[in-house]
Amino acid sequence: MIVKIENQKLGQAINLLFNLSLKGKQSRHRTQFIKALEEKLKDFAEQEKELLKEHCYLDEKGEPKTIENGTKWDVKDLDAFAKDRTELYEEERVFEGGDAQGMLKTVKDILLNCDKEWQGQEAMTYDYLCEQFENGADE
Repeated sequence: MIVKIENQKLGQAINLLFNLSLKGKQSRHRTQFIKALEEKLKDFAEQEKELLKEHCYLDEKGEPKTIENGTKWDVKDLDAFAKDRTELYEEERVFEGGDAQGMLKTVKDILLNCDKEWQGQEAMTYDYLCEQFENGADE
């Protein structure tokens, strides 16, 4: 099974899965998947920082400068930055078979058979995750 999740959805996926009440194997596999998501999220954060360094004016420490009392980045070219940032946010992270095969199948089962009522942003995240797992190609 191969599951793809966009960078911008990683944190939401972690939060949604973290708050599910599960036991035994389901809880263990959920925790393994959350750890895999967290690794991808950490990598995404590092790539985002590099993107900022590439597109912003830098301070004396080599860090991206901010403007307007630290509320905005001091970007050199907003259009180029926006394009690259959107590309990074929409880039998909791949979770696939091998040792993860059982974990992915369990998480798919958890999601598709969950009887929790979802609202608002959680409902959107739940729908997205179900789609990603339903569309995940079997190896």
